[in-house]
Amino acid sequence: MTYVQQPPTAVYVHIPFCTNKCHYCDFNSYVLKGQPVADYLDALERELELTVRMLPPPVIETIFVGGGTPTVLSPEQMERFLHILHMYFPHKDEGVEFTMEANPGTTDPDKLAVMRQGGVNRLSFGVQSFDGALLERIGRIHSTDDVYLSLGNARKAGFRNLSIDLMFGLPEQTMDHLERSLDCALELDLQHYSIYGLKVEENTLFHALYQKDQLPLPEEEVEARMFDRIMERLERAGYRQYEISNFARPGFESRHNSMYWRNRSYYGIGAGAHGYASQTRHVNIKGVQAYIDATRKGLPRLETHPVTREEAMEDFMMVGLRLLDGIRRSDFEEQFGEPIEARFGEILDRLSEKGLLESTDKGYRLAKEAVPLANVVFGEFIGWLTDK
Repeated sequence: MTYVQQPPTAVYVHIPFCTNKCHYCDFNSYVLKGQPVADYLDALERELELTVRMLPPPVIETIFVGGGTPTVLSPEQMERFLHILHMYFPHKDEGVEFTMEANPGTTDPDKLAVMRQGGVNRLSFGVQSFDGALLERIGRIHSTDDVYLSLGNARKAGFRNLSIDLMFGLPEQTMDHLERSLDCALELDLQHYSIYGLKVEENTLFHALYQKDQLPLPEEEVEARMFDRIMERLERAGYRQYEISNFARPGFESRHNSMYWRNRSYYGIGAGAHGYASQTRHVNIKGVQAYIDATRKGLPRLETHPVTREEAMEDFMMVGLRLLDGIRRSDFEEQFGEPIEARFGEILDRLSEKGLLESTDKGYRLAKEAVPLANVVFGEFIGWLTDK
């Protein structure tokens, strides 16, 4: 028995170029200098053409351009890139959420004007901290002045949906550092904030330092207090925590990321991009030149993985519970044609008895006290069906 997966209405496009590689970053990104950007844009067009030919899109609802740092493209390159996207995913409708990631210092007025003209209506800036010493410690090359200038330029260009990323649990970060960054962030009165704890990933400078015991991270207890303080301050400032790491003014929740959390299908375009459609997940070839070369022969796939009905059910539970509103019984039945309790009743009852989940009129959600323990809850669903 299969399951229902609607055609993708969300598009993710990866621009893998950066001005420099941050010390914690394990994303598929490469320093811009010397890279074949024009050839890469040609390759994106080839992949888009093949993708749309094989899986024609219905009405597109969201587009998200990530990286890397998409805004390292010059105004001319940005204009060409956005033109290519329009060719294959027309999105003149103002109802489309079109997000582009940006780094402070890479968004001058000319580039922002091109982006607005090209349909971009939401910007997500990688700020991470408002402490200059911490920024240098983690390998960021922007300053706090760059943050204010970039956000000011964005507002002047007409952007009314702005988000920033902040990080906690950074090397040598204290509660005072965090409080000052939150002060500065909230003074900006933005529509959206994403808050992430540092993860030391393999193949990063931080991982090498960690292995040598040269990475002075806050104690786990301090990191937990940081997260508690973040939730407290943002809620007090009027932001709703709609997902574990994301806070928004009403109506400014990320619609694109919510596609992932609702386990909806999406196109994944570009070097190293992930996609999910036709009950199959894929990962594209990661290297820039290797990706370019592969698009001359067909779709640039590194891996494809058919998703079984049981895997899709487990994914539905794990990603859906990231949303603070939780998972909906109606969504589960729409995709899988049976009640959620028929498959997960035992584990839902057990986690509810432990105070980690709570039942709602529509489905199930994390208990408020369980938000810091979310990964423990998600882990309970891994293999729950596929191992039986």
